[in-house]
Amino acid sequence: MIAVVKESATPEQLDHLIKWIEGRGFKTNVSKGENETIVGIIGDTTKIDPFLLESMDIVERVQRVSEPFKKANRKFHPEDTVVDCGHGIKIGGGNFQVIAGPCSVEGDNLFRIARAVKKAGATMLRGGAFKPRTSPYSFQGMGAKGLDILMEAGKELDMPVVTEIMDPRDVELFMDKGVDVMQIGARNFQNFPLLKEVGKTRKPVLIKRGMSGTIDELLMAAEYVMSEGNPNVILCERGIRTFETRTRNTLDVNAIAVVHYLSHLPIVGDPSHSTGYTRYVRPAAYAACAAGADGLEIEVHDHPSEAWSDGAQALTPTQFADAMKRIALIRKAITADLGDGETSGAGTPTADQPSDVASDTKAGA
Repeated sequence: MIAVVKESATPEQLDHLIKWIEGRGFKTNVSKGENETIVGIIGDTTKIDPFLLESMDIVERVQRVSEPFKKANRKFHPEDTVVDCGHGIKIGGGNFQVIAGPCSVEGDNLFRIARAVKKAGATMLRGGAFKPRTSPYSFQGMGAKGLDILMEAGKELDMPVVTEIMDPRDVELFMDKGVDVMQIGARNFQNFPLLKEVGKTRKPVLIKRGMSGTIDELLMAAEYVMSEGNPNVILCERGIRTFETRTRNTLDVNAIAVVHYLSHLPIVGDPSHSTGYTRYVRPAAYAACAAGADGLEIEVHDHPSEAWSDGAQALTPTQFADAMKRIALIRKAITADLGDGETSGAGTPTADQPSDVASDTKAGA
């Protein structure tokens, strides 16, 4: 249930309303936008009389929310969430970012790859130090040593680092190393102890949709993190398992638009894992971008044939540079002012969105 507060309400009146609601055993989530303030009421709201709330002087209207995700729900938080990833980089609310790098940290070649992707316009660096693999005999990542290399590269290039965490016991390690964004992989998006543990931090968390996960399940995964007090959640559409066998997964472009409708959280597209083949990565990236994604996560390797994992889906630096130029053109088209006060409708771009691929740099939006 949400209560929309009148613009004329004073801070004292709002505080009194919140205390009144919480005094009856409910939790509240307050969202203050430019035009209105919304008080989300969390709990068994069948026990609260909406007509009683509406009779209060400061309440404009009351609306029930049927979806099980509350904190991630746009009804509770109408304005887009903007997540600060560090190093002056923000995502969401018109800020578009590209996360790029190798599937796995392999050693010093990470520095070459990182320099190449930054030169091409990437704003965040990815790389796996801990790798969940289907086979127990496959390369599992370099572990803590890989984190050190990744963080060193991020520091050299002044780029936020995105890397996967698999075990709740590693949260302290990731915090100590200074990881900027903790990624929850597709296999762990319903690892509830892990979601709760990263939720106890204030670090940005990127959650990938599970291989057979629904959109609602993805939003409930975000709810787990947010319910522990961490609002800094980024969602990721990375392709789902369907009956199609010609690609690794099927990129659900619909999910990007649906998530924007249902939730205020930013969502990025992962064309690498969704397709599984280099030849399809760029078209899928363009589709996700055109659908209004707040960013992209793309795997890049300087020698894909020698990559320790997922080389078949990695772009070379040259291919990535070409893709970034085309992504910039798509971003310019979908964020253009059409002259009637409206944008093209893809995502929720700001009116002064620049044509560069990454709208939020050091000069920042």
